[in-house]
Amino acid sequence: MKTEKIILGVDPGTSIMGFGIIKVVGKKMEFVQMNELILKKYDNHYIKLKLIFERTIELIDTYHPDEIALEAPFFGKNVQSMLKLGRAQGVAMAAALSRDIPVTEYAPLKIKMAITGSGKASKEQVALMLKSLLNLKTLPKNLDATDGLAAAVCHHYNSGKVIGGKNYTGWASFVKQNEKRVKK
Repeated sequence: MKTEKIILGVDPGTSIMGFGIIKVVGKKMEFVQMNELILKKYDNHYIKLKLIFERTIELIDTYHPDEIALEAPFFGKNVQSMLKLGRAQGVAMAAALSRDIPVTEYAPLKIKMAITGSGKASKEQVALMLKSLLNLKTLPKNLDATDGLAAAVCHHYNSGKVIGGKNYTGWASFVKQNEKRVKK
């Protein structure tokens, strides 16, 4: 009996949110979709967060993913950028958890390593490897969509062995793993 699983990968950003969806039948990956939500044209950060939440819910309701993989924000020098990226990721995570879909976070280095074998790979190298792995005809102009797709593929490669990623199966799981962050 073949098992089938749909994985939604999201690269949350406040300028562009990239996402990709794969279907896994047995151990074989099939490309379903990838795209991006362009947020640059909106000035209001809260509108951007609302749109990220709504688009994530729309993807969940359309494709019914079994699991969601998120690219965790990397630690840069700009604290404001980190805060905004963390909020974008949190909103995407909340959308998934509101539909009781397990979420796993992966560091950008881990995603690059899973796709290309090198944690120092460029966005272009990751995109070209995905093109080869999933027999894609073309690549998108912006590579944020391939970053989301890469998160999904990384999750497939790491299924059953979550190391270095945080895994939440629902709100209770999130709270249990983040007890210090919960105000009582």
